[in-house]
Amino acid sequence: MHQIRYFLAVSRTLNFTRAAEECNVSQPSLTRAIQTLEAELGGELFKRERGLTHLTDLGVKMAPLVQQCFDSAVAAKSLANSIKSGAVTPLKLALSSSINITILLPQLTELSRSFAGMELKFFRGAPAEIADSLRKGGADLGVAGPLQGDWERFDHWTLFTESFVLAVNENHRYANRERITIEELKGETIIRRPNCECLEDVEALLRERGLEKLQRHEASSEVDVVGLLSANVGVAFVPSSADLPGKLRRLSVEDAALARPVSVYGVAGRPRSPIATTLLKMLRATDWSAYRA
Repeated sequence: MHQIRYFLAVSRTLNFTRAAEECNVSQPSLTRAIQTLEAELGGELFKRERGLTHLTDLGVKMAPLVQQCFDSAVAAKSLANSIKSGAVTPLKLALSSSINITILLPQLTELSRSFAGMELKFFRGAPAEIADSLRKGGADLGVAGPLQGDWERFDHWTLFTESFVLAVNENHRYANRERITIEELKGETIIRRPNCECLEDVEALLRERGLEKLQRHEASSEVDVVGLLSANVGVAFVPSSADLPGKLRRLSVEDAALARPVSVYGVAGRPRSPIATTLLKMLRATDWSAYRA
């Protein structure tokens, strides 16, 4: 870690003397540590020219990896100190805009008993945004339907697969029905949910049944979708676990097999905090049969 710290200081200052002062170490000691690191990595990291010290090609490529290593070590030490002292234990979760947080509350409640200093930070977004948050380290774990874009470092564990239902207002003409067919949507206004993982499946189904010209509203927020449904200005395909108020009804769509897997996502090879590891184990061990299609 001393070698890593010294390397980062030199790469930032591009001056061995200033880097040694910044690290509170003699210049010969810093130089020897850099040389040892270079020997381990198999090449020079810096071109040492008076007044023009700069990173070599190897140094440029190693800098972000070394920085990541240093940041991880600092974060691990900070987390360990926080846990030992009973202080803050952060947990960053990325949730799809269409995920009902209610399904996670039993696990989060249990976590709060085990980690007294737990501080939750939620990020909501579309599938592509969830994937980006995980890639960049903005979230420890993600819970979502299928994510957009392949990345070989994504780990995922499917929790359950749920069907989609048609949500309507209690005063809608179909409110007293339990089931509906796709053809019966003729003349309806569809509330389009662009952040839904199954948007393309819904649009393909409507095209297939000749309903691509139905009037549409669009709402990116699930709160706005509920607002439009509550005003009875349209109907919407929503996951069966969606959080809907009592004045809205759910109808099964009997001639459409719309469904999505809900998974918990992580990044392979990236260290997880004890609290994130515990939550992952809890989610994988939960009986999700109540939500399965």
